[in-house]
Amino acid sequence: MKFGITQQFDCNYLDDRQEQLLVCVEPAIVLKSTFSDLTEHGFRRSGEQIYRPQCVSCNECQSIRVLARAHKPSKSQKRVLSKNSDIELKISDENKPEYYLLYEKYVNEIHSDGSMFPASPEQYYGFVDCEWQRPLFLEAYLDDELIGVAVTDKLNQGYSALYTFFEPSLSKRSLGIFFILKQIQLTADENLPYLYLGYQVDACKKMNYKQNFYPHERFFDNKWHLSVKKA
Repeated sequence: MKFGITQQFDCNYLDDRQEQLLVCVEPAIVLKSTFSDLTEHGFRRSGEQIYRPQCVSCNECQSIRVLARAHKPSKSQKRVLSKNSDIELKISDENKPEYYLLYEKYVNEIHSDGSMFPASPEQYYGFVDCEWQRPLFLEAYLDDELIGVAVTDKLNQGYSALYTFFEPSLSKRSLGIFFILKQIQLTADENLPYLYLGYQVDACKKMNYKQNFYPHERFFDNKWHLSVKKA
């Protein structure tokens, strides 16, 4: 396998850090066949690129995956499911035009202080679409209106949650948590072991929600480490 390493740039998660990525530079046909295996080693997809943090003096970013078949929702997660019991879920393999309109509204209203602001079609399609990997889209409908979308990749060993966006006025519904719970359920229903959630960064408050799904494993020191909820 061939890899390249990026120049250092400002970290998207920690203001006082520099970030550097290890990127797989194989052709599309190789990426397609090795994507699942690379995910097993802490890599993640963004658009056509498969990458993993490779920072010189920081290892805060740890790939995290939920053991789907063993997951039991917490009391607060059960409340989220109950709160959203009126939502209808559908699955599509087509990146529909209406998704971008919802994504644009979400990024510009919820994440106006983030690296993805302002939203643009080029940005959206650039990190979701992929020549060698066709993502799935979990659609949430309320009274027949599209209110949220979770983009997820099917892997040999489960699913990899790529990004979630939703109607900003419905933030109190905790739709981000809801979509993760539904992806865990989807993974378990297909008798697959893992839902990958990207990178857990303990020092970044915006990322801390990922560690609340138990049991989960984190990838560091080149292996996965189990974490279970304490009684």
